[in-house]
Amino acid sequence: MRKVAVLTALVLAVTLGTVSAQETFTIDTVHSNVSFRVRHLIAKTGGEFNAFSGSIVADFANLDASSVEFVIDASSIDTRNADRDAHLRSADFFDVETYPQITFKSSKITKVSDTTYAVAGTLTMRGVSKEVTLEVEHLGRMEAMGGIRNGFELSTTLNRKDYGIVWNRALDAGGFVLGDEVEITINISSVKKTDQAKS
Repeated sequence: MRKVAVLTALVLAVTLGTVSAQETFTIDTVHSNVSFRVRHLIAKTGGEFNAFSGSIVADFANLDASSVEFVIDASSIDTRNADRDAHLRSADFFDVETYPQITFKSSKITKVSDTTYAVAGTLTMRGVSKEVTLEVEHLGRMEAMGGIRNGFELSTTLNRKDYGIVWNRALDAGGFVLGDEVEITINISSVKKTDQAKS
């Protein structure tokens, strides 16, 4: 019985050590996306950012040791309309020549439920930095395609004027061309680095 108890303790120690180990994941951009929608006239239109990168330091047993960094190339905005994309890159909107990146860096991660986390941090866009808290859903973890993967999804709404994006045009019939609230959805497939996956 003593040998069984010792063996059980060792198994538990190894298991807990594995679960609480800090791991670094990078964003798999091929299987991830960053999209947005905003009201235009009487409907909502949207697009994506095609170039982005980031890393996730995950320690689910010690969230104080976890962190997220995410960088979006603002010039990669794509609404499937070349003229509109050029306008969005201009000083009226993202002013990508002056502010080429949109960044997020976490400061605190809090567990909300078994699958959701509140990720607080600094979002910087068009030279304006604001503290935000994002609700992130952990979609799962698995070993696939040569590495360990974690999936995450978040949806949030931002007021573009908070970040100095104030361009608009009044309509003769009343109202404005654009709404102020921008809906953002980010789906992330992250993968542990190859050297870590082999260890």
